[in-house]
Amino acid sequence: MTFRTAVQRAEVRLGAHAVPSALHDARQLLSWVMGAEPLELAALDPDIPPESLARFERLVARRSLREPLQYILGEAWFMGLRFLARSNVLIVRIDTETVCQSALDVLKKGARVLDLCTGSGALAVAIKVLRADCEVCAADISPDALKLARDNAGLHNVEITFYEGDFFAPARGTFDLIVVNPPYIPTEDLKLLQEEVQREPMLALDGGTDGLSFYRRLFVEAPQYLNPGGYVVCELGDGQSDAVRALAARRFTGITLHNDLGGLPRALRARLKENFDG
Repeated sequence: MTFRTAVQRAEVRLGAHAVPSALHDARQLLSWVMGAEPLELAALDPDIPPESLARFERLVARRSLREPLQYILGEAWFMGLRFLARSNVLIVRIDTETVCQSALDVLKKGARVLDLCTGSGALAVAIKVLRADCEVCAADISPDALKLARDNAGLHNVEITFYEGDFFAPARGTFDLIVVNPPYIPTEDLKLLQEEVQREPMLALDGGTDGLSFYRRLFVEAPQYLNPGGYVVCELGDGQSDAVRALAARRFTGITLHNDLGGLPRALRARLKENFDG
């Protein structure tokens, strides 16, 4: 069987199970098995060795059960960098690149950065890779997340200080910038999420009754951990920009919103007010 034929058959199978982006995922799975780029394989249309075809069909079976593609492949891409992905940690998404870029835009030389709710460590690692002059720390309450974040730091050979604990509790010292992709899905909406997303850890998704629980904590507690003029950059859920801006406004100034590739407000950046005393 050739590459194109195998992909077409897999697309039909995945489509029958309502898998989003069935053609894309079929190509990615077979390309990963073959160890070559999808465009190259599509152009050459080589015959698939029987053992590779059998392996591909096993992966397609997993995807047809709506297991996320990144968990199957064991990897995800962020800011042009490859990251390890595991089924007990939230998958990093391209929308979060808006948060990363918003942070990079205001990082001064030698800044000290804290990535809260680090998950896979994608934000912390990407910032350290792109700004080696900065000191980067990362915190998460999940030991599984921190294990993966450490592995991703090792994958990119960067030095990051990791803290285990709830929110700011384990952090040491103060920072010039705090970046965070918090849980922001309203609890009642969790059951409405795409099947793939429901495979991800609820701890990293559940933002409380209205999805704003972590933002309330963030903008109350962050000033204690920021240097004068320090920044907070956080990811936003759909439709949350006005509410989060209001939460930030008492203690922060220069509040700006940054759109994702879909044109939706995806990141909020705010600077600590001068002489703020709580």
